[in-house]
Amino acid sequence: MSIEEYLNQIKKMIDDLKAMSANLGLANTGDEYKIISELFTYKFLNDKLLYEFDKRENQEETFEDFVDFAPINIARMNEEHLVDSLYQQQNKDDFNQILDQTFMEVNELNKDVYTIETASGQKKNLFEPLSTYIRDSSKELELAKRAINIMAEHKFTNIYEDGFDYFSSVFEYLIKDYNKDSGKYAEYFTPVSVADIIADILYDDKPVRNVTVYDPASGSGTLLLSMANKIGTNNSTIYSQDISQKSTQFLRINLILNKLVHSLPNVTEGDTLLRPDHLNESNSDKLMKFDFIVSNPPFNMDFSSSIESLKVDKYDRFFAGLPNIPEKKKDGMAVYLTFMQHILGSLSKEGRAAIVVPTGFVSALAGIPKKIKEVLIDKNWLKGVIHMPSNIFANTGTSVSIVFIDKGKKDDRVMLVDGANLGEKKKLDEGQRTVLSDSERHKLIDTFKNRRVEAEFSAFVSNQDIRENDHSLSAGQYVEIKNIELDFDIDERIQSLQNEIKNNLTESEKLNKKLADILEVEYEF
Repeated sequence: MSIEEYLNQIKKMIDDLKAMSANLGLANTGDEYKIISELFTYKFLNDKLLYEFDKRENQEETFEDFVDFAPINIARMNEEHLVDSLYQQQNKDDFNQILDQTFMEVNELNKDVYTIETASGQKKNLFEPLSTYIRDSSKELELAKRAINIMAEHKFTNIYEDGFDYFSSVFEYLIKDYNKDSGKYAEYFTPVSVADIIADILYDDKPVRNVTVYDPASGSGTLLLSMANKIGTNNSTIYSQDISQKSTQFLRINLILNKLVHSLPNVTEGDTLLRPDHLNESNSDKLMKFDFIVSNPPFNMDFSSSIESLKVDKYDRFFAGLPNIPEKKKDGMAVYLTFMQHILGSLSKEGRAAIVVPTGFVSALAGIPKKIKEVLIDKNWLKGVIHMPSNIFANTGTSVSIVFIDKGKKDDRVMLVDGANLGEKKKLDEGQRTVLSDSERHKLIDTFKNRRVEAEFSAFVSNQDIRENDHSLSAGQYVEIKNIELDFDIDERIQSLQNEIKNNLTESEKLNKKLADILEVEYEF
């Protein structure tokens, strides 16, 4: 079976699970995504375990012995926990209880690895009993039976060699119906094309080992996963925090499916601005410093209730100030400016970062945006900016740019690339989006990394040039205008037009005289 066929089969299973939820009256409820993501995860871990067992070095080794010594990237399950074993028990009157108990036992077997912690210290297991998600107890048995039948129907094997990351290809498909409530930050996903551009540029192709990658508003982890896979999952450790329970759950699944189980203890659910969880080990009043930071923070949201607490910040993050509270629309607060300052405070001495911002930030000539840009230029930390097409994100038409920061930058120049006119508008499941072609994506990456200057597309400017332009980072102010070659002599064309106008005026005068004679009135020119 080809990779494409596997992807289609995975999507088919997701569709089946959604249909099951709809038939049980759970469609569009707050718990539907939990049921689907939990069952999807269980199925993946089951098949991955069986795949690893089937290709074990010692073919005489029993399943029990193999599980006892399995590495952390393989979930531990007993034989009675496997999907095929549960499938054989589905006609029992208490099957719903059997399935719930199975999930609890698997939690216990894997608690040292797969449990995550909230910022308040609460432990969260990987699985919950399915009965937790359904209010009508009479439907619990039906839910359990239909769930096991769907999981047993699909087989996902032989797709784990060479670290094949198929999950990122279907992640948007899995969560697209659950990302409509973007009121809380990071509840939306970053397009894979944007994540790939960031990873390709931020990582300069020089092999590294034991580096840290952080996202303070991680969402489902698309940016983190792209970065880790670019660097190498064995060479990177992920750190994240997000206020959303839903996003944190999806991120945890994403790490499990991408061979980053070792980073699970670093996944935190909580408010990054009020209670940052990743702190200096020797001094809890200081932030932990990271080698790479990637983030698509929320642009606007109401965090007015946090303002007073943030004014007294023991981590000394907000050097440029805190956004004002809009009088008529509190959810218009520019929270991204607060995250940008948190990111700068969390970056190591030679660290690199990429932040998605509204394009209005790059052209702002006053206030907090300008103060942040002044620091980036004065400290020579700004590597460059790429303007992206509008509608690159599914849930917003806001024009965005990517700001690249490099604290170890050696030259005093900044790369500015205008990709706003790239892409093709397409109607997708979640609405109209601008989609970059592979060639366009590669052009953005190649232009930035190799500092290629192209008229009306890119410029490589000095820090002083930016200072002289009030710290505007709009590429349009710096790119050269194309010289248009005309297929005619401009002087001859001007003379021709002048003669044509003169002739028209002469003819007009003759017509006016004739008309005056007919009307028997005096004509004056």
